[in-house]
Amino acid sequence: MDENWKLPWEGGCRCGRVRLRVTQPPLLSGACHCTGCRRMSASAFSLTLTLPASGLEVTAGEPVIGGLHGPVSRHHHCPHCLAWLFTRAEGFDWFVNLRAPTLDDHGWVVPYVELWTDEKLPWAETPARHAYPAGADAADWQRLMDGYAREGVRPGGLSRA
Repeated sequence: MDENWKLPWEGGCRCGRVRLRVTQPPLLSGACHCTGCRRMSASAFSLTLTLPASGLEVTAGEPVIGGLHGPVSRHHHCPHCLAWLFTRAEGFDWFVNLRAPTLDDHGWVVPYVELWTDEKLPWAETPARHAYPAGADAADWQRLMDGYAREGVRPGGLSRA
């Protein structure tokens, strides 16, 4: 495991009733500009760390499903403060998308890729190295994860590139 990741990381919701631990390095960091993410995050985009599913533990509390309740994406929230914590996509059980601001120390997170730029607010800019008007093509995901493993920013602002 790359020591530059300084794992494990702790995090949780705004009220502190749900606590999380990250035990494995992220596969990717991203900003999603889709209207749904903007509404759920009440921001210009949602900042995400894609983690191996086995790398995220809920250590206190029990998240509930919020946001969309359909079968495609399951958005997990704190049952008290309703903070959006993470998302699991049906059929993709091997990863989970953690909302980066849930980490106690998240200032180092820089999006490596931005998605749904065709829906972004005209003034919303990120330093992401890769951008897609909608979702990335299936063939691009492995290339993006490989690039992030080499070049992504680590805690403390360390970049591999």
